[in-house]
Amino acid sequence: MQDLSKIGQVADIQIDANRTLRFLKTGTGAPLILLHTIRTQLDYFQEAIPLLAQHYTVYAVDLPGHGYSSIDTKVNYDEPYFRSAVIAFIEKLDLREVTIVGESIGAVLALTVASALPERIKAVVSSNTYDYDTRYADGVRRGNFVANFILSQFSIPVLGAVFAAMENKPLLGLILRGGLRMKRWMPNQLLTEFNRAGYRKGYRYVERNVFANWRSWSKARSMYANVKAPVNLIYGEHDWSTLDERKRTADELGGVAISTVANTGHFAFVDNPHKLVEFVLATH
Repeated sequence: MQDLSKIGQVADIQIDANRTLRFLKTGTGAPLILLHTIRTQLDYFQEAIPLLAQHYTVYAVDLPGHGYSSIDTKVNYDEPYFRSAVIAFIEKLDLREVTIVGESIGAVLALTVASALPERIKAVVSSNTYDYDTRYADGVRRGNFVANFILSQFSIPVLGAVFAAMENKPLLGLILRGGLRMKRWMPNQLLTEFNRAGYRKGYRYVERNVFANWRSWSKARSMYANVKAPVNLIYGEHDWSTLDERKRTADELGGVAISTVANTGHFAFVDNPHKLVEFVLATH
């Protein structure tokens, strides 16, 4: 596993009787929480963390079932399940005046957590919000032919588990390539970490179950109207979402302005990390 000690202190926290989250803490100042995308982990933000830690106390979290957080193959990995874990993390550490930053499903969670904890959330940065699926893994499948073909196989009952078990580093790299624009490929160190985590017992269940609960990410938009904190809504120019889907999310948030990052895909914090950090620091 990658040595993260150079950028922060990594620890596990028991958030309830059945769930443990791995997280990295570094920096000083007001708290900032980073929430990653589908099929990644806190390492996803490795380029952004040292820059943000100059201004905040940064908490980068492995979402439930992802990275090296605990895995439970008897639960549904839907948006409410993830949201409850992030809320428990914030309350367990008694964090207040929090800036919460997320990408993809992490961006959805940043908004729904802000809706649920208005007294604790100071600002939200929501990047490439993944709230538009109309079928299994819809967004990811828009990335390229390989992603569309492989993830369509994942959705097949029984046989889908067999296809998921065949996932390896080159195949994962091809799938993730569909979310990049400025970079040609997911950095090898990151891809190695994502691939390694995928071999944990139960991980393939989590991977498929998140996609199987695609309806919950679209339903999450119903909570956006209750977000009280200011929201910086950001999309990569080449994100998987359509312009109409972006406008719908902005409208659900009360008509907030949309910022667009040129020559950037869905994995914006990897594709164009310095520009994304600029957006976050603009809320500081």
